[in-house]
Amino acid sequence: MEPSERAKAAGAPVEADISGMKPGDMKTVEWRGKPVWLIKRSPEMVASLKKTDSEVADPDSMRTQFSDTPEYAHNEYRSIKPDLLVVVGICSHLGCSPTARFQAGPQPSLPDDWQGGFLCPCHGSTFDLAGRVFKNKPAPDNLQVPRHMYLSDTRLLIGKDEKGEA
Repeated sequence: MEPSERAKAAGAPVEADISGMKPGDMKTVEWRGKPVWLIKRSPEMVASLKKTDSEVADPDSMRTQFSDTPEYAHNEYRSIKPDLLVVVGICSHLGCSPTARFQAGPQPSLPDDWQGGFLCPCHGSTFDLAGRVFKNKPAPDNLQVPRHMYLSDTRLLIGKDEKGEA
C-alpha cells in the first residue's frame, strides 16, 4: 500500500520566502498542518540568549526524549544562522500555541527581567527567543526545531535537510 498523493503532499517539505524579513519580524508557514515560525532576530535579540542560558531547562537542546532536534540546532541559537529561528509554534506541554512576547521588560504574566520570547497562555510555560523552555514550567521540552535548510539567502526549505526528510 502506498500513501495517496494528498497524504504525500501533507507531509512534503515546504519552501518559505525570507527575502523581505527585517529584524523583529515573524512569519508563519504551515508544514504538516502545524505552524512553523520564522523569526528574524535582531542583534539585541541574539545577545539576549546569553542572559537566559542559566534560566532555561535545556540550553543546548541536548535532551532527545521529547523531540529529535537536528544536529545544527544543538547550540544556544537553536539554528543554522544566529539571526533566523525556525521552530514549530506548538507548546511541548499540551499542544497549545504560545504567543510572541518579543518586548523585553516587565509585563503581565512574565518576570520583571523578561528578555523577550514566547508565553503559552494555557498553562504559563515560557520560552526564550530561541524557543528554549524556562526551568520549572509545565512544558517538558523546548519548542521543536524542524529539519530545514537554506536553498539560497532568500529561500528556506522546511521539512528536509542534507540528511533527508523529517
